[in-house]
Amino acid sequence: MQRNFLIIAVIFLFLEVYIYQAIRTLTDNSWIRTGYWVASLLIYGFFAYEIMHFQKSDRSTVRMQITISLFLIFILPKVFIVLFLLIDDIFRTGSYLIGFAKPTENFFPERRKFLSLVGLGLGGVLSALFIDGITFGKYRHKVRRVRINFTNLPKSFKGYKIIQISDVHSGSFSDPSKLEHAINLINEQNPDLVLFTGDMVNNVAEEFKPFIPLFSKIKAKDGKLAVLGNHDYGDYINWASPDAKKQNLETLIDYERQAGFDMLRNEHRIIEKNGEKLYILGVENWGLKPFPQFGRLDDALKDVPKDATKILMSHDPTHFDYVVKKHPTDIHLTLSGHTHGMQFGLDLKNVKWSPVQYKYPKWADLYESEGKMLYVNRGFGVLGYPGRVGVLPEITLFELA
Repeated sequence: MQRNFLIIAVIFLFLEVYIYQAIRTLTDNSWIRTGYWVASLLIYGFFAYEIMHFQKSDRSTVRMQITISLFLIFILPKVFIVLFLLIDDIFRTGSYLIGFAKPTENFFPERRKFLSLVGLGLGGVLSALFIDGITFGKYRHKVRRVRINFTNLPKSFKGYKIIQISDVHSGSFSDPSKLEHAINLINEQNPDLVLFTGDMVNNVAEEFKPFIPLFSKIKAKDGKLAVLGNHDYGDYINWASPDAKKQNLETLIDYERQAGFDMLRNEHRIIEKNGEKLYILGVENWGLKPFPQFGRLDDALKDVPKDATKILMSHDPTHFDYVVKKHPTDIHLTLSGHTHGMQFGLDLKNVKWSPVQYKYPKWADLYESEGKMLYVNRGFGVLGYPGRVGVLPEITLFELA
């Protein structure tokens, strides 16, 4: 631990020396230079304190959010500055080695100043984006409309509207009223059914209690169904006993019931219209380790006719690739969340990129494999970094056809 801490400290010292060179190139104002070092020392001191005093028993996510936010706003953007200065140093070193010229003959103050200015500018833009993501981005909920074509959809369900939300992470929000606009957006779609695909909380059931009245306002003609996500089990904090952890899960399920959600735990529900049926399956979380693998698809399929139209709720999209698409039963559509689109990336019509795609190839939107479809929701809330940049919080409206 101490060795790793020392390595990290050396890396950041190297980083800061480069940053200071950029500041010194652009200004000789001693107040600015001193202010930079004072601010940097305070921030690094805070990081050191948090690392040394980290406790898994701490159920509050506020300190973690502050730590991650400071890193993204004040430290990560410095990489851009260092990158531009390194380009200049590599060019100078290369010129010196190849031309055997004196180092002073390859030093161009104006070029150094320009690169310092560009680096600081880009770093400032990135910092501004992270600040905007915290202040406004996490509240920019967007309704995404998706038309799903089924080969065997009963006629009574043509045009049927389903809303999917996922990854609320209520513990990341201090004021339920700031999400009222998102609940209104859901109700404006006049859905027939609402499906929630897991992670209502970060760690403990009590996080959701203040949000029960708000989520009770969600209306759907045929009700609201839910499944559990990996965070709902309380695996990321210490508990006094296994019974306390188990009681926390039961309390969360009860709170969601109070908000109008029917929890599916490896089971299914039937939506019936004019004698025709649509089957909604819901499994507990199933993900690659270290995530829990409690999902039992065969249990959810029990007594479901083989040729019935089926929609599966499964929190983690890896369940689709490792289990669902290989299963002999035809499950037409799987709805997942979990990835959040990492809350950062490019999410344009023809350009989609997020760092999360290197862990989850299926990280957002609709995918098809072996005749089965998977939709990955970008998430309703936030976790860790309390904001969103580029990848907006999502409310998905499916229209069946």
